[in-house]
Amino acid sequence: MHKRRLGVNGPDVSAIGYGAMGITLWYGSSDEQQGFETIRRAYDLGVTFFDTAEVYGWGENEKLVGRALKGIRENVVVATKFGLTREYATDSRPEHIREVTENSLRYLGVDHIDILYQHRVDPNVPIEDVAGTVKDLIQQGKVKYFGLSEAGPQTIRRAHAVQPVTALQTEYSVFERDVEAILPVTRELGIGFVAYSPLGRGFLTAAVKPAAGYEETDMRRFDPRWQPGNFEKNREAVRELTVLAEQKGATVSQLALAWLLAQGDDIVPIPGTRRQDRLIENVGAVDLNLTQEDLDRIKQILPHGAFGERYSSGAPEWI
Repeated sequence: MHKRRLGVNGPDVSAIGYGAMGITLWYGSSDEQQGFETIRRAYDLGVTFFDTAEVYGWGENEKLVGRALKGIRENVVVATKFGLTREYATDSRPEHIREVTENSLRYLGVDHIDILYQHRVDPNVPIEDVAGTVKDLIQQGKVKYFGLSEAGPQTIRRAHAVQPVTALQTEYSVFERDVEAILPVTRELGIGFVAYSPLGRGFLTAAVKPAAGYEETDMRRFDPRWQPGNFEKNREAVRELTVLAEQKGATVSQLALAWLLAQGDDIVPIPGTRRQDRLIENVGAVDLNLTQEDLDRIKQILPHGAFGERYSSGAPEWI
C-alpha cells in the first residue's frame, strides 16, 4: 500500500483509507461481525487510516472501530468527529466539543484521537472558539490533529489562524466536483484533503440499482441522483466509465478511486464497504495508473459531475 501525508505537518496514512459510516448507518441493514472482520481485513491489506464519527450510531460505530483496531492501535490513524446533535442540528459549543471528545475516547478505547474533525460548521459558534477548544485538547494530549468537514475558504482560513488545520474532509468524486473550487485554498495552507463518498455513495460501482430497489433505511432510496431522469443519465455515464475501466483491466470503482488519487498527492479517499471482496477491489485502485488520455476521457464523460444534487435539500453553502 502506498502512503500519503495528510497536510504538511500531518500523519502519514495509506493512500486509500476506510470510511466506517456505512457499517452502522444510512445504507440499510448491516451485520456488525461482518463490519468488524472487514475492518481487520483492511488493516491486513495495508489500510492504516480509519474514519468514524459520534453521529454514526451515537457511539456504536466508534465502539466497533475501537474493538476492530484493538491490538494494532499504534499502527493506525483514527479520525472521528464532533458537532452534530441527535436531531442533526449543529452544536460546536466548547463544552459540547469537550463532552463529545471524552465520549469518543471512551467508545474507541484509546487515550488520544489522531484527527478530530468538526463535522459541520456551526453558524452559531465562532470558528475561532472551535479551533481554540481543539487546540486546548491537543495541548492536553487528547487529540493530535484538527480537521474540518464541509467548510469553506473563509472558515478554513480563520480556523487555521488559531490552530493549524491538518485535513479538510468533504465529498469528492468523479460524480461530485464542487469542492475543486476550495482545493487551491487547502493547498496554499498545506492542508490535506480527505474525500468521502469517493464512489458516489455506491453509484460508481457495478451494483447500482434504481432508488426503489433499496431498503427504506438506505439513503439512496431518496438521493436525487437515483431519482427518475437523473438515474438514467448517471447510469449511462457509469456504463461509459466501465468501458474505459475494462480497457485498462480494472473495475469502474477502481477507475473512480484512481481518478481521485490522480488529482493530487494531497488527496486521500476513504471508501466504505461491509464486504471484503469490495474492500480488496477498492485497495487495488492504488496500482491503477491513469494516463492524461484516460483523464481527458473521464472529463468528457462527466465534465461537471453527476446529474442531480448530492442532497435533496440542495448543495451546502461553503463560507
